[in-house]
Amino acid sequence: MRGLVNKLVSRSLSVAGQWQQQQLRRLNIHEYQGAELMSKYGINVPKGVAVSSLDEVKEAVKTTFPNQNEVVVKSQILAGGRGLGTFQNGFKGGVHIVKTEQVEDTAGKMLGQILVTKQTGPQGKVVSKVYLCEKLSLVNEMYFAITLDRNTAGPLIIACSKGGTSIEDLAEKYPDMIIKVPIDVFKGITDEDAAKVVDGLAPKAADRTDSIEQVKKLYKLFCESDCTLLEINPLAETSSNQLVAADAKLNFDDNAAFRQKQVFSLRDPSQEDPREVAAAKADLNYIGLDGEIGCMVNGAGLAMATMDIIKLHGGTPANFLDVGGNASEGQVVEAFKILTSDEKVKAILVNIFGGIMKCDVIASGIVNAAKNVALKVPVVVRLEGTNVEQGKRILKESGMTLITAEDLDDAAEKAVKAASK
Repeated sequence: MRGLVNKLVSRSLSVAGQWQQQQLRRLNIHEYQGAELMSKYGINVPKGVAVSSLDEVKEAVKTTFPNQNEVVVKSQILAGGRGLGTFQNGFKGGVHIVKTEQVEDTAGKMLGQILVTKQTGPQGKVVSKVYLCEKLSLVNEMYFAITLDRNTAGPLIIACSKGGTSIEDLAEKYPDMIIKVPIDVFKGITDEDAAKVVDGLAPKAADRTDSIEQVKKLYKLFCESDCTLLEINPLAETSSNQLVAADAKLNFDDNAAFRQKQVFSLRDPSQEDPREVAAAKADLNYIGLDGEIGCMVNGAGLAMATMDIIKLHGGTPANFLDVGGNASEGQVVEAFKILTSDEKVKAILVNIFGGIMKCDVIASGIVNAAKNVALKVPVVVRLEGTNVEQGKRILKESGMTLITAEDLDDAAEKAVKAASK
């Protein structure tokens, strides 16, 4: 038994980690939107403007940067690594510092094009906007972030006196330079906490008192906006001795959408997985993965167990899909539409343990889905719990070609076998 558990744990690490990484991403907003939000909290940011057409580029250069010799042109996608990315049209780099007269040409090579970075995957993301901002005279670059730490059950500030590159690279090259300052969620950030952060950043010229205040303002933004991540890389010193958030990434907790209506109105569905957008509209919990077996399960724990056992039998789950404890037939139909929209899916595994969610409702939803959706892949169904006999009867009388399973292990084995044909 211990060997089986060890296999389950080891084989599911990549699946669970991938799901968890997706799930914790939450709402991510564009850099220019983050700059606007930070400026409202008194945080120093570069002057800039977001544009979505060449006409807007011309106007921005004329009105916003009339006396600038150089302008920074930044592609706006919800992924990191833009500077080292490559456009599918062959243009290199999603961030460029160019002469004012070259801004229009550079922006034209970005707008409407697909940018591929190490965080987008090979499919890349479409650049619908570019952010034009002033070129600052930077004399020092540092790293700053606030995230949530499980060990201390509260916010954690991470700082490094070097910045401008990924935190993974910094941790590898300069592990001793990275400091972590946990914040007591009940007391909030103190002057002593902020001073420790500034000491870790080790600014060369910026006023210490002003720097401490900037750190406190960043923490205030993090808390009041329900952030799950606030990352500034680089947090830079300018020749005028100011700390400036030169580039930033902000994520927000989806559970706070009800009180962060203004922030969540900034959501850009065009940058999100369309399957996840469709699932959210249907009030379904869906996270796309990279496998070939589509999963429809009720309950997050059961969904994770289902993905684990699929992996154990040599398959790979294509998604995490939790229909919840009280899904309607309509939601089940929508779930099947989302699953079948994924071209990588070679089989679908339905694993329902009926409690509040009744098996007959799921069965009726499956039958209706078959009528509304062209099911071109095998469907394996395992039902157990409330109204299970009614559910099995509905499926049997439907005339559908289904693969039934008696337990989860049997269902996973049959799903992997069906997907491999």
